[in-house]
Amino acid sequence: MTKSPLDSKIIMTELVLPNDTNVFGNLMGGRLMYWMDIASALCATKHCNKPVVTASVDNISFENPIKLGNAVHIHATITRAFKTSMEIHLNVWGEDLLSQQKYKSNEAYYTFVAMDMERKPMSVPGLIPETEEEVKLFEGALRRRQLRLVLGGKMKADDAAELRALFFENKG
Repeated sequence: MTKSPLDSKIIMTELVLPNDTNVFGNLMGGRLMYWMDIASALCATKHCNKPVVTASVDNISFENPIKLGNAVHIHATITRAFKTSMEIHLNVWGEDLLSQQKYKSNEAYYTFVAMDMERKPMSVPGLIPETEEEVKLFEGALRRRQLRLVLGGKMKADDAAELRALFFENKG
């Protein structure tokens, strides 16, 4: 069985309250990462209809702070399903509710693994990208996965064919 990214897309909205902010009145990064983990877990669970666990979080860089009283909109979309894991792309937007101006805060990739009740990894449905953007994210997911595995010591760089192709000409 295969699904489209739209089948499991999640849009989660939170309001930045005083307890969520640092001394400058900006949303704390840890709170945002917590919300991002929830949104991506919902997306992964919706895709595979199984319990999931976070396997990795890629680099999260903050482009713009989100202020006290602003809304946070987290868009979580699955980019690719592997055998037991799924990569989720997150886009985070802040919104000044009084002026209704939206601005990009950050983006990241999370990886989740589907688990059975004995906590063993289990297979997930495939994914068929439909839009041009979904195809682009789908194609890049294999390289991002190989990079995660190499950096995590779970794959040798020589075995990361898709990743190596970015850096070395094919002399075949």
